[in-house]
Amino acid sequence: MFFQVMEQFFGLVNTFLRNNRDTWKRRLVVRTYKVVPFTPSAGVLEWVNGTFPLGEYLIGSMKNGGAHGRYGMGDWSSVKCRMHMSNEKDKRGAFQEVCENFRPVMHHFFLERFLQPANWFEKRLAYTRSVATSSMVGYIVGLGDRHSMNILIDEATAEVVHIDLGVAFEQGLMLKTPERVPFRLTRDIIDGMGVTGVEGVFRRCCEETLSVIRTNKEALLTIVEVFIHDPLYKWALSPLKALQRQKEMDDDMDASLEDSDDEYEGNKDAARALMRVKQKLDGYEEGELRSVHGQVNYPVSIAPILHVNWNSSFPIFHW
Repeated sequence: MFFQVMEQFFGLVNTFLRNNRDTWKRRLVVRTYKVVPFTPSAGVLEWVNGTFPLGEYLIGSMKNGGAHGRYGMGDWSSVKCRMHMSNEKDKRGAFQEVCENFRPVMHHFFLERFLQPANWFEKRLAYTRSVATSSMVGYIVGLGDRHSMNILIDEATAEVVHIDLGVAFEQGLMLKTPERVPFRLTRDIIDGMGVTGVEGVFRRCCEETLSVIRTNKEALLTIVEVFIHDPLYKWALSPLKALQRQKEMDDDMDASLEDSDDEYEGNKDAARALMRVKQKLDGYEEGELRSVHGQVNYPVSIAPILHVNWNSSFPIFHW
């Protein structure tokens, strides 16, 4: 089962992070959960207690509007933002207008739940470190479909937990509207990090995480290479699967409706995916060999911009 192998990859990364003095000192880990496969396409996932989706906190239901409804005095509602994005022809201009009328509120999560200053600081730090670590690991494996309902936040520790790992190895680029965002770094995500934003703690933790990953690239590539020889894993998203992802349809559609992938094309996609992961582990980005600092700077600098471009071209707005 694909989810199980992804969790194994995360677990191996965690082992290396715990064995490194600098990352262990900062408690840098990727939150994982258990996966028990029954068949190649079915299994049981662990229920992650004490968490809820990021989107549930930020925008809630149609009735209460979440944190944006509570703290966005004078701001547009999320429904109005969606309608504005859908109706305007100039998507980029509409998105900029939405940003002006829909301010980030994620910092209120820590003020609401952690009333003591020391506890507030500790949990905000844990959140920033968790986002940094998961962002780097997700960037390496090309993890997509990172909308706000696929990222959980722990009520007690403020760490993030990524779920629904079915779009990986940059498969999001195959969607009708290509998903080019390396990881989720929206205004609300950054708002939770405090006044320094992506500078300081976040960037340093990204660099420490990526350094450990690059140091142990051979072991990590071994897990990825397993997929090359796995005939049960479909490397390319079928047209129907892609449509399901972008329209957020139910997952229980008749599997017989899906177009079968051509074996030769599937092998090429697998080899291409493996090569892309290897390039990242070697430090190559945009055809250039980069230092750890330079490689981190690339996705961190483009992620917020690409969120603007992606939301401008695709009218379903993700906070």
